[in-house]
Amino acid sequence: MRKPVLAVEGLRIEREGVVILDDVSWRVEPGQHWVILGSNGSGKTSLLKALSGYFMPTAGGVSVLGSVYGRADWRGLRLRIGLVSSAIRQMIEEGETALDAVLSGKYAMVNFWGKAAPADRRRALRILARVECAPLASRLWLHLSQGERQRILIGRALMARPRLLILDEPCAGLDPLAREHFLNFLQRLGGQKNAPALVLVTHHVEEIVPVFSHVLLLKEGRALAAGEKEKTLTPRLLSEAFGGRIAVRRSGGRYALSIRATGSARAAWK
Repeated sequence: MRKPVLAVEGLRIEREGVVILDDVSWRVEPGQHWVILGSNGSGKTSLLKALSGYFMPTAGGVSVLGSVYGRADWRGLRLRIGLVSSAIRQMIEEGETALDAVLSGKYAMVNFWGKAAPADRRRALRILARVECAPLASRLWLHLSQGERQRILIGRALMARPRLLILDEPCAGLDPLAREHFLNFLQRLGGQKNAPALVLVTHHVEEIVPVFSHVLLLKEGRALAAGEKEKTLTPRLLSEAFGGRIAVRRSGGRYALSIRATGSARAAWK
């Protein structure tokens, strides 16, 4: 049997007497692409910190390709997980070129300095083409759009050849058209041969494109549900996760939700 790309077993994180995550279990198998979905405060950010080695478990554990945090060199394990987040985007200097931003991922640095090996430079150029940004190699970070920056950050993560790529709310700050362009790009990326397992972190079901096969639904630090998206994105589970009466509509492989008004709310609108 192939090892899971990621295995979270009974994960509990407690800080200063406050339970942040409680008994979270989750597995990402080869060939799967996941969404972590939940409202603000559901535990998404804390789970990401645990996956990237910044939060050590109070109980339970996290393993990547069979290697367990705490038993293996965590620095090596973190290289197997690519992370695209707003925190990294904000640290890149305006004078950094797109090519150097991608190169920096090989050396686990933000803002590239020094001289890249020719082989690394060639690989970075190939990755720029893979993330559909080849013409932008010499363009400065200052002059890139938000959508272009997100794709280049994905290229940066791919330089380390991760087996898992986590996208932490990558559509934040994108206008509707840019968001759709970026989501279509994710659809193409996830369908590429030898693509890493993708994990999209969001609280918008509208961002779940067809390439994502599974959903982990979080509520108040616990896993409310985990499994195939058709069985997870249901009105009952989404209503429980977000604390409201929710209707779900599916069309063309995409999802949309709407809030059902209660009787008192309908009366107030009249």
